[in-house]
Formats: sequence, C-alpha cells, structure tokens
Amino acid sequence: MVTILSLLQEKPSKVGEFLEKDVWGSIKEVLNMGLHLGEGEKSIHITLGLLLLLVLAFLITSFILKWLRHLLTRKMQGDDKLKFISIFKFIKYFVYVAVILVTMSVAGIDITILITASAALFVGLGLALQELFQDIIAGIFIITDKSLMVGDIIEVDGKVVKVFEIKLRTTRGITRDDKVIVIPNHKFITDIIYNHTQNQETTRESVNVGVAYGSDVEKVSGLLLECAQKHPAVLKRPEPMVLFEDFGDSALLFSIKFHIAESFTSPLVKSDIRYSIDRAFRDNQVTIPFPQRDIHVYQHAPFKVMQNSRKGGDVEK
Repeated sequence: MVTILSLLQEKPSKVGEFLEKDVWGSIKEVLNMGLHLGEGEKSIHITLGLLLLLVLAFLITSFILKWLRHLLTRKMQGDDKLKFISIFKFIKYFVYVAVILVTMSVAGIDITILITASAALFVGLGLALQELFQDIIAGIFIITDKSLMVGDIIEVDGKVVKVFEIKLRTTRGITRDDKVIVIPNHKFITDIIYNHTQNQETTRESVNVGVAYGSDVEKVSGLLLECAQKHPAVLKRPEPMVLFEDFGDSALLFSIKFHIAESFTSPLVKSDIRYSIDRAFRDNQVTIPFPQRDIHVYQHAPFKVMQNSRKGGDVEK
C-alpha cells in the first residue's frame, strides 16, 4: 500500500520535471535559434522568439489602430473621413517603429546600441528625404486647415489647374488642356498659389478692346454690355459693367467686366464674347484700329567742300 502511494506521489513530480526539462527546454532551444552578434552586454540576438514576438506585437497594434480609426471616423463625412485616414496612415508608421523598439527592449536588446549604430544612416536618410518630409507635413497642413479643397481652381507655375485629388504627399489636378499635373504639396507652403475659388465659386473675368478715336463711346459701351449679357454663361448678378480704361496711343481702351460660375471654362466664354463684339462692331460701323505711326523725314542741305589750291581748303555750309 505504501509503495503504491509513493509511486502516485512521485508520478506528478516526474511529469512536471518532464514538461519543464524536455518539452519547455526543447521549445526554448527552438525559440533561441537565430543570429547572435557580439558578446556580453553589447551582444545582439536576433532569434526566432524575437521575430514571433514582433509579429504578435504587430498584430495587436494593427488591431488596436484599426479599432481606434473606426472609433474616430464613425461620425465623419466622406471627404473629412478620407483626409483623416491619410493622416492616420502617416501616424501609423511612427507607431509601428515605436512598437518595434519597445518590443526589442522588452526582449532584452539594448536599443541604444542600435540607435547609435544607425545614427549616421538616419542623418543621411533625413537629408536625402528632406523634401519628402516637407511634402508630407505640408499635406497634413492642407488636409487639416482645409486651405485647399477638391474642386478648387488654382494657378500654379502659370497654369490654371482644377484639383480633383489631394493626397498626403502630392495633389493632382487637370489643366485646361485635359492633362493631369502632379503637384508636390510643399509648393503650397513655400510658393505663392492663386486660388480662384477659395472665397466663392464665381469669378470675375474681363475682355479688353480698343476703338478708333472719334467713335461714339456711349454706343461702344452699350454694344459691349449687350454682347456680355447675351452670353448664357455670364451671370445676371452681379451685373456686367464697362470701364473706359484709358486713352491709348492708337485707340480708346475699353474693358467689359462680368462674372461666371465656372472659371475653368473662362477662355471659351471670353472667346465667344470676342466673336460677338467683333460682329456687333462691324454691324454698327465701329472700328477697331491697328497701331499706327506717323514718320516725318527731314532732308538737310549737304555740306560743300571748297578746295583752295594755295591754302589747303575750308568748309562752307
């Protein structure tokens, strides 16, 4: 009876010893497999266990970030939600880097050695990617303060562009020639950009014309107003107006001012109004002059040279 009890008491201890030494020992050996660099306190061990720990940390972090993003964007509208997601992606990269460093520190790796060893690399990358960081930071400013919106009509490097996409690093737009232009976001911070539709959707345009001296200026003003008011793209309010700009060298200078709802198509509207002005002036005998110059030629009497055989010579006019 005593022997049976002793065997039963010894059996659990043997099972525990077996699990601790054989099973867990084998698992630890597998987890410790990897690359071992250096010795002592400055050693770096990149093991299978560390890689599994990093994968687990990434999975947990990714789950938390997705949940946090969903929590913060659930009440946002479409455009604001897309902009926040773009910024959140940029923040997510820093979180992943922090998770890697913390995980390695918890695993027993001295991360200060790693940071010191890669300091020169980080400085080089920082200088090389300086413009990239400027673009990303500028993109965050654009998205958060809404200084630029999809649909805005801007002027960049002498080109009129309609914005159709704003990303974290670049902004895309289409020109009046139906060509896509990619603009680095840092240009909106460092350069002067004209936004035609920042304050309102309508813009004021103008068409300039000169008429011959002696023309009936009241009649010219009426014709210009009529040409602008007849065009379907010209808004009734504010009303078009005519300005007598100046007395030019060869013409009386006028301009017709009008408002349109879509400034991106302003060249077509201006062209139509110029056609109407030319037709109206022809029908009403109003002349559009071309530059003229009067040239006066003055001819002077030539100098006469009289020779004197005895005294050399003298000059007489």
